Amino acid sequence: MAGRLEGRVAVITGGASGIGRATAARFAAEGARVVIADLSEARAQETLSEVRAAGSEALFVKTDTSVLAENEALADAAIAAFGTVDILVAAAGVSNARYISGEVVEGPADRTAGFIINKPVEYWEKVLAVNLTGVMYTDRAIARRMVDLGIKGSIINISSAASKVPLPGAADYCVSKAGVWMLTKVLAVELAGHGIRVNAIGPGYIDTPMTAGASGDEARRRQMVSTMPLGRMGEAEDVANTALFLASDESSFFTGEILFPDGGMFTG
Repeated sequence: MAGRLEGRVAVITGGASGIGRATAARFAAEGARVVIADLSEARAQETLSEVRAAGSEALFVKTDTSVLAENEALADAAIAAFGTVDILVAAAGVSNARYISGEVVEGPADRTAGFIINKPVEYWEKVLAVNLTGVMYTDRAIARRMVDLGIKGSIINISSAASKVPLPGAADYCVSKAGVWMLTKVLAVELAGHGIRVNAIGPGYIDTPMTAGASGDEARRRQMVSTMPLGRMGEAEDVANTALFLASDESSFFTGEILFPDGGMFTG
């Protein structure tokens, strides 16, 4: 029986770890050929092994999504290798300016160090460059190829529950993810005439390397879990399953929407 993404090609940024890696494996299991974009070649090779173990073809393209030219090169490499791009998952992102993909980076002991009045401006600029401008660059590059080739594709941007919740000390992250949500809605309207759907996912607290710096502290983890009525942190696979729905034909009447796999964070 054919998978739900059989014959399709998916580009996944941030594909070497966390949500991106889980999404790559999930898509491969459903028959997609996968292009992994990330800064870490070593960890990307692990993702490639998972994808190939699922019987799918895979390609790695080293990409800094905050650099316009590298997004263009990524799109060109995907087309050169597979002739099409049907799906984009823009999952590359950072939790803060000091975050290094796949590594546990502890936050400052004093949370007020991250307040807008105290945080270095260059930290703000770094987070916005990766989380918002980088997503725009990737969306733009892939959408252009979809339009040129007449592909009625699906673009999925990874936002965050923080797009709705103000987190003291994380203004740069919250603003960048809220921007991704609005970018998604604008692109959905602009690309609808080409049959390209654009949606977003707003994960709650997910157990990934990005959250490990906080969730590794037991008291902080309990506080995080207390915000979710389901009583647990999410897994990367929870987000990957959401992405699968948005990538598949089952969501063919969805565009300009954001889905929140967040354990019920917004029910109260």
